[in-house]
Amino acid sequence: MSKAIDSEALEGLRARAAEEGLLDVAYATADSPFGQLLLAKTQRGLVRVGLPNQDADELLVELADRVSPRVLEAPAELDEVRRELDLYFAGELDRFDLPLDWQLSGGFRQRVLRAINRIPYGQTRSYTEMARRAGNERAVRAAGTACGSNPIPLVVPCHRVLRTSGALGGYGGGLPMKQALLELEGGLDEKPST
Repeated sequence: MSKAIDSEALEGLRARAAEEGLLDVAYATADSPFGQLLLAKTQRGLVRVGLPNQDADELLVELADRVSPRVLEAPAELDEVRRELDLYFAGELDRFDLPLDWQLSGGFRQRVLRAINRIPYGQTRSYTEMARRAGNERAVRAAGTACGSNPIPLVVPCHRVLRTSGALGGYGGGLPMKQALLELEGGLDEKPST
């Protein structure tokens, strides 16, 4: 059997799985200026963005454990996500318009991430502000933990959250990536609102 036939057969299986509702999590990879990203979505929306320094196989195991064991590589399902990320990295998109599936976060963490998702492009906020907007101003460390466990980085822009002093704080993709994202957006020119 030729590789072209194998590829066609596999694409047919992917389409059939999606058609019959057997595909709970579709995933694909995407190139970025920082390296390869892992993207995953459910019927509800984008559920996971794996950064280049994260192990893709471990992320897929996590998705199988926490979302559904029916995880299948289906690049066409992530075309719109890849398109918007490409535009963002080219400096041509300042707001993602993608449905999101929040199921990998809950409670206070999800409230923090939803608040982060409302930070405008090119602006920054402090961890204290994110804790306040999530309903507990004193839970600054918990807000930082929510940023660190963000399952949808880049799209849910936790890189826009800084220390009150304006210091970068942490970032799952590393501080050089956080700084580069903020430079792309022009967000280093201001002190975070508190």
